[in-house]
Amino acid sequence: MDWLAHLLTDVSSVPHIILVYSLVIAVGALLGRIRLFGVSLGVTFVLFAAIAAGHFGFTVNPAVLYFLRDFGLTVFIYFIGLQVGPSFFSSFKSGGMVLNLLTVLQVLLGVAVTIALYILFKDTLSLPQMLGVHYGAVTNTPGLGATQETLELFKYTGENIAVAYACAYPLGVIGTIGSAILIRFIFRIKLAEEDKAWDAEERAHHQEPVFFHVEVSNRALEGRTIEQVRNFISRGFIASRILSGSSISSPNGSTVLHMDDCLRIVSQPDVKEAIVAFFGRERTDIDLAEEKSPLVVRTLMVTRESVNGMRIEDLALNRLDGVNITRVFRAGMTLFPSAKLHLQVGDQVYCVGPETAVARMEAKLGNQVKKLDHPNIITIFIGLLLGVIVGSVPFAVPGLPVPLKLGLAGGPLIVAILLGRFGPTMRLVTFTTPSANMMMRETGICLFLASVGLATGDGFVAAMTDGNGPLYMALGVLITVIPLLIVGVIARRFLHINYHSIVGLMAGATTDPPALAYAGTLSERNSSAVAYSTVYPLAMFLRILMGQLILVILWPFL
Repeated sequence: MDWLAHLLTDVSSVPHIILVYSLVIAVGALLGRIRLFGVSLGVTFVLFAAIAAGHFGFTVNPAVLYFLRDFGLTVFIYFIGLQVGPSFFSSFKSGGMVLNLLTVLQVLLGVAVTIALYILFKDTLSLPQMLGVHYGAVTNTPGLGATQETLELFKYTGENIAVAYACAYPLGVIGTIGSAILIRFIFRIKLAEEDKAWDAEERAHHQEPVFFHVEVSNRALEGRTIEQVRNFISRGFIASRILSGSSISSPNGSTVLHMDDCLRIVSQPDVKEAIVAFFGRERTDIDLAEEKSPLVVRTLMVTRESVNGMRIEDLALNRLDGVNITRVFRAGMTLFPSAKLHLQVGDQVYCVGPETAVARMEAKLGNQVKKLDHPNIITIFIGLLLGVIVGSVPFAVPGLPVPLKLGLAGGPLIVAILLGRFGPTMRLVTFTTPSANMMMRETGICLFLASVGLATGDGFVAAMTDGNGPLYMALGVLITVIPLLIVGVIARRFLHINYHSIVGLMAGATTDPPALAYAGTLSERNSSAVAYSTVYPLAMFLRILMGQLILVILWPFL
């Protein structure tokens, strides 16, 4: 049995390292599925499984442990950035601006409460320990990693802040859900009424393209081309079909209009009235999409890398025998196909035209779904390379013992967000399937949590039995609940935001998936998920950088 003893005790051997990480992650992920009152911790339970393993003597070579910790964090952060990049900047538009401003307020309130508690308990707790409590209270693991990295630059040698994080985390999850329940109780909110209000608001603000028919009864249009009409009225629209005489065809910009022609138009809702008025009148007694015609309708997927970043006007639709693109589906959104819209790999393009022409469009776009099953490794590692470089650039700050860096959390996050948003315009394929993105994120965060837990096993148990563990938990509850309640009251009392959106805001601002899972049990609508995804990118960005900012401001006074 010497081989077994060697496998279990040789902390530097590769089989032992694989054994420990596999055991910890498998057990933690399994226990994370257990639901209490409808809530589970998910892969976060890997942290507590690793703490238990570390307490009972399972450990690995410290150099390997720190490598896997930082590598896992970098991978997790990078794929988070790729996921949220396309929506990061658009989330500031329209109603998203209000939710993101509330998110900024909630983050700042959390920082204010943390600093205030540090001042009150500075004789008992250090600032790094309070930051560990802070990140456990707001359930933000990447922020913990970024703060740990900055502390290493500052030559910090005190208690591992992951101990305070682990103590505060469980009540951070419970505190977020409890705050949502308390807001519902305070304002006597009825969920059914909130669902109805959400449906009404969605109908009022829904801006997906609309379809309608117009008849050319304006004599000024006789002999004009569709492109001339489009330029003259300065309204974006697509004419997907035209009935001229008794024949239906797919028009293009050079198609000449005649009196009594009937066209099927696609446009944004807010310009429909102007388009109808200019053509002459709307026809509601006809539907050219259902009339017998030689046209076919296909939804094609962009899979050719040569099309990635190409504008719709660059497809030369006029040379494809009258093919019209009437919609573009991207990441759950329906986009109006304006001439300047950049296509991305993974887009679904709704095409109308003659069958042979649509077939040529299919060959141009690719439409080979299996190609998307293979992520673009080149772009991924170029992004990681640039992220590490950006994170390693030093910034000299007066009063600090060493230059500040964005590190392996901030650098890859910023680069990934920029690549996710602007990569296609530079012909970089940043698309990964949701399942591939999820796998990489889950693998990265599991490696990080397992490493953190293995390094803090003894410290956690000591803190809970003979140390500051109970104090960490109590302070964490205050850091969680106070900002949530203040923002929740403001959102409901003064801004009259839908309750489901408030719960999504709370979950997103604390980057708390278990709280989002709870929100999903309150309604069959996706209102909470919409608010969560709207504020999540900014919240993650602020949470990661905030710990470093606090250290920069307060370190000279310690």
